[in-house]
Amino acid sequence: MKQSPKPLKKQGKGKPILEIKNLEAAYGKLEILHGVNMKVYPGEIVSIIGPNGAGKSTALKSVFGLLKQRKGEIIFDGKSIMKLRPEQIVREGITFVPQGRSVFPSLTVLENLRLGAYIRTDDIAPDIEAVFQKFPRLRERQDQKAGLLSGGEQQMVSIGRALMVKPKLLLLDEPSLGLSPKMKQLIFEKIVEINKMDGVSVLVVEQNARLSLKLSDRAYVLELGRNKLEGKGKDLLHDEKVKHLYLGGV
Repeated sequence: MKQSPKPLKKQGKGKPILEIKNLEAAYGKLEILHGVNMKVYPGEIVSIIGPNGAGKSTALKSVFGLLKQRKGEIIFDGKSIMKLRPEQIVREGITFVPQGRSVFPSLTVLENLRLGAYIRTDDIAPDIEAVFQKFPRLRERQDQKAGLLSGGEQQMVSIGRALMVKPKLLLLDEPSLGLSPKMKQLIFEKIVEINKMDGVSVLVVEQNARLSLKLSDRAYVLELGRNKLEGKGKDLLHDEKVKHLYLGGV
């Protein structure tokens, strides 16, 4: 009988794999982030929560080089990535799953996964198999066009494709958006599995604050583009201020 892989131990804090220092970002003349600071340590799941318009997605896009109007510092694995383009950032070890399940709808599930490995020149078959083991539904639908899948299945494709470059850090923007409660829970269980089994650090923006805080090591609360609160995920889950403002008061 094949044994399940053992979870990788979370590394000691040491140096952060990602450090955001005094980050400012804007869209044209509209300033969104005002001196934001965050850290992600190796092996962590870190959530960013807050109200709509707080700058959560902007923070992820800034890390991935999708915004040109930025000031401050973004250090990844000991190296500044502020001036790098997204394709260069992927090569450094960061992948990004944007909001809205961005699949290539006219391509099959398998073709989508293969596209995720576009920077690689080695054998990708073992990694496709690893994605299928994490998401058995994708194995069943590997020859089906991605645009015909359910919303949850498309999110599986998006995450699976991001894993094909063997990232050190996975950025996720609203991974549960528009999914059923059951599928939301499944997607987050898979995120935890990816973190524990593969040792991939995760920085996730999520509107479902309760679910996200429950499964995160640490979290940041943004408000109007500024740091509002930070702490361990479970501590913030029980914080009275967080409960009142972001968890419906319960």
